[in-house]
Parts: sequence; structure tokens; C-alpha cells
Amino acid sequence: MIEFWKEHSQHATVEEMMLDSNAQQLTKHELPEILEILPSLDGIKVLELGAGIGRYTKHLMGKARHVTAVDFMEKFLKKNKEENSHLGNAEFIQADVTQLEFPENSFDLIFSNWLLMYLSDEELCSLTEKMLSWLHPNGYLFFRESCFHQSGDSKRDFNPTHYRSPAQYNHLITSVIWSESAEKGKQSYGFDTVLSRNVQTYIKMKKNQNQVCWLMQKTCRDSVQQHQLGFNTFQQFLDNQQYSRRGILKYEKMFGSGYVSTGGPITTKEFVDLMNLSSGQKVLDVGSGIGGGDFYMAKTFGVEVLGIDLSSNMVEIAMERAVTENLPSSWLKPGGKVLITDYCCGEKPWTPAFQTYVNQRGYILYTPQRYGKILEAAGFTNVGAEDRTAQFISVIKAELKRAEEIKKEFIQEFSQEDFDGIVNGWTEKLQRCEAGDQRWGLFYATKD
Repeated sequence: MIEFWKEHSQHATVEEMMLDSNAQQLTKHELPEILEILPSLDGIKVLELGAGIGRYTKHLMGKARHVTAVDFMEKFLKKNKEENSHLGNAEFIQADVTQLEFPENSFDLIFSNWLLMYLSDEELCSLTEKMLSWLHPNGYLFFRESCFHQSGDSKRDFNPTHYRSPAQYNHLITSVIWSESAEKGKQSYGFDTVLSRNVQTYIKMKKNQNQVCWLMQKTCRDSVQQHQLGFNTFQQFLDNQQYSRRGILKYEKMFGSGYVSTGGPITTKEFVDLMNLSSGQKVLDVGSGIGGGDFYMAKTFGVEVLGIDLSSNMVEIAMERAVTENLPSSWLKPGGKVLITDYCCGEKPWTPAFQTYVNQRGYILYTPQRYGKILEAAGFTNVGAEDRTAQFISVIKAELKRAEEIKKEFIQEFSQEDFDGIVNGWTEKLQRCEAGDQRWGLFYATKD
């Protein structure tokens, strides 16, 4: 690793540090994008890991109370210090991050840009545990990495980078738990994901989807109140159980290419058409799955879509599909419209089987009528709340019929056990709906 960066730090230029001949232009557009993602820097203490020549250091110093800038390359750190030490509120440390030590609860924000991809899984987990100890409770970690493949155009005879997938970073970092020393009561902490997204500058300038950044927060982990099956977060539960990569692809086989939602492309087209979209509009898709609906809206109507999903496996697959679709992956303006389809419930009392199902999934369900009232209470107007359970039942029956038609193909691609699991799951959905417990709602409204 040291030899690699010695070769690429001869003159301590931004081109060397970013391993890209177009570094100046990339920096011009990337800096404001990244800084906008960060929490407020006013009056806080920041630890910058992999600070390099100071692309971000001077901006962090401009607002933070104090910045500790760390890099293991002497020439990079020397230039950083020469250009920024006059600001007076920073300490510059030349060190290997895997050997760093700081007191507990020393920082409010840890900022890292292109560093973790140079660590092994073991080193990454060890550093994550240390970062949890260095941050104040509710402090933030920001990091950005190259995923899947390299981005820069610099020639590399040797490349020590670990090009992980976003899901791998999510799993490795959110799985780590750190406990305070015994005299402080043994409180345990971990990282929760606040957001994870592509760096838009690289999409626009290089058609490159593989630059991904995260904002995570240090939060309490209560061992007594851990989520289902012992996972630390609900996201971990989803990504390892219901929405494992294999599980998602099984659902897609049932719903249709690009879809993991009821009715797939047929219901998507029906519901999206209700919104009267037009070119130039912006759409926020909450619960975007693997992107089929987003690609449909972008291609058909020329809208710009921002897809959000809690499952990192969903987002990763959507990112992969966005590349093949040649599509890049704001809150509502006045006059904007919202459209929602969601699981709902019938009036209580529910059957014991349905209550168990809801508890296992961690769902909070409302009747379609109550769901509509919540939208009205939130300030939306022209609210429409439709019980589409009859359509839901019809779609489930059609999907079960299709399952039988593709049974041989499905089993060849997955397994008999997987096929049985899908059919049983769909049959149970049908039974819950026919019993009146599970409902399906369509909701639409306008923001004045």
C-alpha cells in the first residue's frame, strides 16, 4: 500500500490524489455535492481520515470548531498543512489509520473520503469499532468509496483497492457493535444508516454509477430489544432474510423483470398514469425496490426520479440495472402530487395467524380509510383512498397461475424448495385477504 501511494504522491497534486486526469473539474462539482450531505458543522469537532492534500480539510475548518486531519502519506499531509494550518483550528497527524488511537467520545463527525476501500474486511471492522468509540453518542460518520470497479483514469501497474459492493459496506459497518468501558455502564452502540447514495457528479460527468457515499449515525444498541432473529437493525433483518439478494430475484421472477411489487409492470403503469407526469418533473419514489417503476417513469415520461429503499440489496440491484438502462438513479413542491400503494388491514379483531404475521414482519398497518385520514391530517388535499383488495386478490391469483406455467424454469434457476416457498407465501396472502385481515390500498393526494 505504501509503495502504491509513494508512486502516486510524487508531486502531491489533486490529479495524483484522485488518480484522475480530470480531477480539477470533478472537484469543482463534487465538493458542494458532498458538503451538502453532511450534518451541520457549526461548532463541532471533526476527525478527517485520509485527508490527503486538503481538498475537504479547508472547507471543514471553515465551519467546524476543530479538525483533526490524518493521512499516512508525508507529502500529501505536508501540502495540506502548508495550505491550511494558518486557519488555526486544526491538528495534522501523519499516521496509518489502523494504528490510530483517540480517547472515547472525542469527535462529533468522522469524515472519510476514499479510505475504507484500501482496508481488508478485518481492518475495516476493527476501524469501525474504534470509530464508534471515538464519536460522541449520536455523532456521525461520513464515508465515500469506489464500488464494483475503479473510476480514475490513472495507469496502475498495481492496484491494492478492495472494490466492494454497497451492500458489503452496509453489512460490514452496521454489524459492528462497540460497548463502553464497564465503569460507564456497558452501553452498546452501532451505526445506523441515515442515507446512502451515488455521487451525482460522477454520473453526470463520467456516466459512472460506482461512486457511493454514506452518512451513518452512532446509536444505542439494546441487546434486549434487538430486532427479529437477533439482527441489530431492521435493515439487517431485511437484507439477510426477506430481501436477501436471492430472495429479491425470486420475487422478481414472479412479479416480472425489474419489479418486486404486486402486479409488476401492469399495476405500475396503471397507477403511474394517474399522476399525469410530464417531461422535466421530479419524482421521489419511496420504497423503490429494484427500480423497474423508476425506469418506466424516466423512459416513458422524461422525468427525473430519485429512488429510496431501506434494503441495501434492493438499491444495489437497482444501481446495477441503471447502468444497463443508461439511466441515473427533493421533496414535494407546491402543486406536487403523491401516489402510494401499500399494505393495509381490515378492522380488528384480526385472526391470531394475521396478528402473528404482522408481529413477525414488524408492520404497522392501518385500514385504507384510516390511511387516507392520515394523509389529510398531514396537510394534503384532494386525498383519494381506495381499497384495491379485490384487484390485489386478482393479481395474486394471476401470479400463482403464472408460477405454475414457469415452474420448471423457476426450479432450474432456483430450487423446488424456493418454488414451494413462493407458492405457499402467495397462497397465504390470498387467504389473509379473503379472510378480511389483509387489505391493499391506493392513495393519491396533492400538496397545496
